[in-house]
Amino acid sequence: MHSELILEIGAGLHQALATRRPLAPLTESWPDLTIDDAYRIQLAMVQHRLDAGERVVGKKIGVTSRVVMDMLDVRQPDFGHLLSGMVYADGAAIPADTLIAPKAEGEIAFVLKEDLQGPGVTNADVLRATAWVLPCFEIVDSRIRDWNIRIQDTVADNASSGVFVLGDAAVDPRNVDLATVGMTLEKNGEIVATGAGAAALGHPVNAVAWLANTLGRLGIGLKRGEVILSGSLAAMVPVAAGDQLRISLGGIGSAGVRFV
Repeated sequence: MHSELILEIGAGLHQALATRRPLAPLTESWPDLTIDDAYRIQLAMVQHRLDAGERVVGKKIGVTSRVVMDMLDVRQPDFGHLLSGMVYADGAAIPADTLIAPKAEGEIAFVLKEDLQGPGVTNADVLRATAWVLPCFEIVDSRIRDWNIRIQDTVADNASSGVFVLGDAAVDPRNVDLATVGMTLEKNGEIVATGAGAAALGHPVNAVAWLANTLGRLGIGLKRGEVILSGSLAAMVPVAAGDQLRISLGGIGSAGVRFV
């Protein structure tokens, strides 16, 4: 796919983000779109936000659970960029009309205290480089109409990133078994999803190592202070104005968010 078209599609996705008017699936308009093309489109989309004054604060890992892999018919994760305009504090009220079709995911977030540069990053390297893990809500959203996506669509759309909420509890990852951490996600006081750390590629640290090594092959490193969202621990939960959500992670803590 030639560079001019990459930039054009990236601009169209950014316009959809800004106006909250979703696009038809990219893979319908361009059936030969490759995953490599999609990552180039993602960078073009993100660049519009950087040009407007935002900054990259981390990365997110998507397509880590079997249910999502089956939905997209792929057997590999993807990644996207977290930007400063996506961050909300624990307990925040998020205006629902700033998103198109939001869905909540409960995750474990990593905060790095050292740079991680792949390839060759091991799970031990990830643990050594991590300052804290925190409970996290990722509120995913799609600029593709009706979430009618293939893997190329979501990659181009910055891995369907929306906004994210970090809890106010932080623990040393060496003091908790992240694979067996249990999660409950409540919506309006009722438990609507449960999961465990192993849902993220078998272990959340596996997901972060995959990200560091994948980026490393592209000459990109993870930086000290960055937030890494390691992947959903259960199915996505649709949300709308008036909803209140809480996630609890055993041995780590909780986080809350509401939509107005």
